[in-house]
Amino acid sequence: MSSSKLRQDLERYFEFSVLNTNWRTEILAGATTFVTMAYIVFVNPSILKDAGMPVTAVMAATCASAAFASILMGAFARYPIALAPGMGLNAYFTYTVVKGLGVPWQTALGAVFLSGVAFLLLTAAGIRERIFQSIPGELYAAVAVGIGLFIAFIGFRNSGLIVPDAAATVRLGNLRDPHTLLSVFGLLLTGGMLARGIRAAMLAGILLTALTGAFFGLVTWNPKPYSFSEIAATAFQLDIAGALRLGLLEILFVFLFVDLFDNIGTLVAVGKKANLFDSAGNIPNVNRILFTDATATVFGSLAGTSTVVSYVESAAGIVAGGRSGVTAIVTGLLFGVTLFLAPLAGAIPAAATAPALILVGAAMLEHVGEIRWNESAIGIPAFLIITMIPLTFSIANGLAIGFTAYTLIQLAIGKARQVTPLLWVLTVLFILRLAWLGQG
Repeated sequence: MSSSKLRQDLERYFEFSVLNTNWRTEILAGATTFVTMAYIVFVNPSILKDAGMPVTAVMAATCASAAFASILMGAFARYPIALAPGMGLNAYFTYTVVKGLGVPWQTALGAVFLSGVAFLLLTAAGIRERIFQSIPGELYAAVAVGIGLFIAFIGFRNSGLIVPDAAATVRLGNLRDPHTLLSVFGLLLTGGMLARGIRAAMLAGILLTALTGAFFGLVTWNPKPYSFSEIAATAFQLDIAGALRLGLLEILFVFLFVDLFDNIGTLVAVGKKANLFDSAGNIPNVNRILFTDATATVFGSLAGTSTVVSYVESAAGIVAGGRSGVTAIVTGLLFGVTLFLAPLAGAIPAAATAPALILVGAAMLEHVGEIRWNESAIGIPAFLIITMIPLTFSIANGLAIGFTAYTLIQLAIGKARQVTPLLWVLTVLFILRLAWLGQG
């Protein structure tokens, strides 16, 4: 087959003429998406290392899973949506499951694997769409905002801007500490670049902050010889049997629930920008996207990282003109190239990644405007979700308290029929969970 014939076949497969796009636009769009979400290469290892996972192995797993998932999305689903380990779920994995509940990270990876398999089954049965339809959109928005505050709180703590305090719980940290000052510098630098519309602001901010820290002697790095075999420290280390023995139903539910809404929210945000919706308000072949998302989570757990999700940063590539699956494929190929940069992970201090966590959390607060605060029946549960997630340091607790409050308030005001049967089932499970645990 000649190169010209192959090119024509690919253009036909990706519907270039229908989407009014071309190779140059798609390649540039894929690169744009990559630079807007490449911060995850450094941020994900910085979070999962707190779970006791080796940094270089997690970085390799992050790159491998993002590459596999994005290429699969582009080639199979043919949409310009990139994927990578999700922010929020990696924090839940580390700080709630591993550190909070004392679950070994291998067992937690087993839970991620099981949630991916469950997602595949739920997608095949068409249940994922029905679950989403049973939850008020405002509560989904509240979950996103609560997770944003949770991520930002972790960033503030890692930066040293806030520290524990016996009397006040937390207080302002030592602003004379060089590492804290480095984080403040990174926060201002990255925030300024974001404000100027620089698409690679997150990645550039992390790297420039790390370089600044190195210049002032604040970075300790002892590089060791590296090969792709480093990923063996996390790859296929998941303990599925252990996850089943522990009966991690609550953990599986949160992985499933948060990933569900993260994915649907991303589809809505990206779909509107790319005009993917048809006249009936649906995204054609949406099940291909959902199957890709579920398969990516299974692959990620096998490689050694937390749940893989669709990234709303894909909208940046769409703004740059990306319309076909080629955009996602290019993004995936670039993540594959970053596998060669894994040793750099050890040179990135927490002071450099903390600003990214804070700013990612800040970006997630945009959903707060989607909530009808003037209606108490919605506003109160949304407020509880938003506040209880960071204050209890648990996404699961925030969901349980907020969703239960929503259902009970609807019951109290005589609108119990507006609560879907599925949400009633979830509420009962939440109440039983809270009564059983007694505390988070």
